[in-house]
Amino acid sequence: MPGIELANPETVGIWGLVMQANWVVKLVMLGLLLASIWSWAIIIDKILSLGRIRRAMNRFEEIFWSGQSLEELYRNLDGKRSTGMSMVFMSAMREWKKSFEKGARSPIGLQMRIDKAMDVALARESEQMESRLGFLATVGSSAPFIGLFGTVVGIMSSFQSIAASKNTSLAVVAPGIAEALLATAIGLLAAIPAVIAYNKLSGDVAKIIGRMEGFADEFSGILSRQIDEKLTPRS
Repeated sequence: MPGIELANPETVGIWGLVMQANWVVKLVMLGLLLASIWSWAIIIDKILSLGRIRRAMNRFEEIFWSGQSLEELYRNLDGKRSTGMSMVFMSAMREWKKSFEKGARSPIGLQMRIDKAMDVALARESEQMESRLGFLATVGSSAPFIGLFGTVVGIMSSFQSIAASKNTSLAVVAPGIAEALLATAIGLLAAIPAVIAYNKLSGDVAKIIGRMEGFADEFSGILSRQIDEKLTPRS
């Protein structure tokens, strides 16, 4: 009785399973690997950029609350790249200066324009910080299902091969099942870091935006008092 041909151990490794996989499964695994690489690039970039924003805000708050005049701080920051709180500050001060250069008369109108300028700056900064986080959420939610699709296709192909060979021994079945399950494993490998990073980075962005909104409210109050002093007629 002839013996059953066993799978070569060299072809049962990860690379061997990839090379033996159905072309649909190969495309699924390639797409998931590319998504994982791009996710890690976004994660690293966001960690570094949010760290820079936090450090810049800490420096700006230290200078802002040191007692330096608003005009002097505006002159020092004018022409430099602004981000975070400094962007909110510069937007408000530009509107402040434009309004007084044009002879502002209404305290309420000036206050509304300044608040609107800060809201626009906040929206732009928020949009920039949140950019590409949606990709992490998409990978985290869809990668396991894409990997499962590859697994289903691989198992179907494996069963077809088993039916054609009429051999149901474990040595014949195992490699095909393993290469099919590899797609799900890669899907989870892409999804888990993406989900963790999305939750962490979203929380960090929310904290930064909260700090910026708090500063905008405080600065609005400071400017409101100065507007009252400049534009409110004294009896």
